[in-house]
Amino acid sequence: MNMQEELRKLPSVDRLLQEDAVTGLERRWGHDLTVTAVRDTLDTVRLAVREGRPCPPNEALVTEVDARLVARLQPTLRPAINATGVIIHTNLGRAPLSSEARAAMDAVALGYCNLEYDLQAGSRGSRYVHAEELLCRLTGSEAALVVNNNAAAVLLILMAFAQGQEAIISRGQLVEIGGGFRIPDVMRQSGATLVEVGTTNRTYVRDYEAAITPATAAVMRVHHSNFRLTGFVHEPTLTELVVLARERNLFLFDDLGSGTLLDTAPYGLAHEPTIQESIAAGASLVSCSGDKLLGGPQAGIILGKTDLVARLKRFPLTRALRVDKTTLAGLQATLRHYLLGEATEKVPIWRMISQDEARLEKRAKTWARKLKGLGVAADIVPGLSTVGGGSLPGEMLPSHLVALAAGSPDALAARLRAGEPPVIARIQDDRLVLDPRTVLPEQESALWQLVAKVARNHDIGS
Repeated sequence: MNMQEELRKLPSVDRLLQEDAVTGLERRWGHDLTVTAVRDTLDTVRLAVREGRPCPPNEALVTEVDARLVARLQPTLRPAINATGVIIHTNLGRAPLSSEARAAMDAVALGYCNLEYDLQAGSRGSRYVHAEELLCRLTGSEAALVVNNNAAAVLLILMAFAQGQEAIISRGQLVEIGGGFRIPDVMRQSGATLVEVGTTNRTYVRDYEAAITPATAAVMRVHHSNFRLTGFVHEPTLTELVVLARERNLFLFDDLGSGTLLDTAPYGLAHEPTIQESIAAGASLVSCSGDKLLGGPQAGIILGKTDLVARLKRFPLTRALRVDKTTLAGLQATLRHYLLGEATEKVPIWRMISQDEARLEKRAKTWARKLKGLGVAADIVPGLSTVGGGSLPGEMLPSHLVALAAGSPDALAARLRAGEPPVIARIQDDRLVLDPRTVLPEQESALWQLVAKVARNHDIGS
């Protein structure tokens, strides 16, 4: 093959733009985008020809131009199917929302709403009232405030109540969560002086007492929700810290991290401290996430004494951390599920957590049968699901997995991720497995079809 002859076959940019199919693409995508895609295509093909490949026909070039335009304009944020078995998967958007929460968010997004308008008075209102009543009713708190995530809640509370003063915390609670977010760093950023007490594994009330000075403003407890200390360990109870804080007229802040309204123990998991327990213990303020064990949209929830929450509402930083109308609508709808006692049926993460083995086995068998009908060999194997999202570290839930026969599970996983919608699976014992626990029922058909499509090109058929 003569490289120069092959290069001469390659059309110019203007010539390729004159192709009827490319003219149609130009009408659809616009002139500038189409010209860029044509140039990129020709540059790529030119390099391939110089490496010894033949020049493709114009039809193939047009197909490549079309593919480039579609890929360039495809949204980077896309729905995906989570078949990993990690229920609150931070990288996959944490908690999926209930249909009622999605509908509520859509309803206020379609047009105007009474976000900051008092319908009864006919005058300006406050956005903070929309979730406050429900949060107080569910938790027993006097007041509540919603900001954009729990990290924001921690920063806001420390700036408002401990800036320029000391905040005492146990060394065993100086945690780092995802993305490199570290409690010591955010405490310094807030302007509070961090005072560490105790040791990594053992801290006593007397350690806190000994550290109190006239400059002390707060005692802080951080629930280490993404790791577990075992063995020779000790920490004061929240009640003990509350008693100390009251005796010394200090502010007690309890950062729960994930935060849950339901007891996790009945579902075969370790007990996760509930929001209600922290409020009942007498913490001055409590903070947690809205999109972890609560199962709602991303938010930071602050609960506690009326005067303290009122002070936060007036604090200048609060405006920079406030949430929008769709978040409040989704959070309200999620909280209503708890109020109505239907969280385990309606909130997806709790439906996943509460799903028993018999139901999972039945779903796995259905998947294997459907895949076999589509020409894909699949086995049922035992496995474990995890809660994830910095919640209940080390806790597992038994599951039944669908394992695919594949020569290269990594290559198969990559093809599934490239699908539409992308499917995220995991590899166990050198086989690619799909965990039904974290796949929403309405996604099952799409999952089966995509696996079958990938199977035809990956030699995993029956």
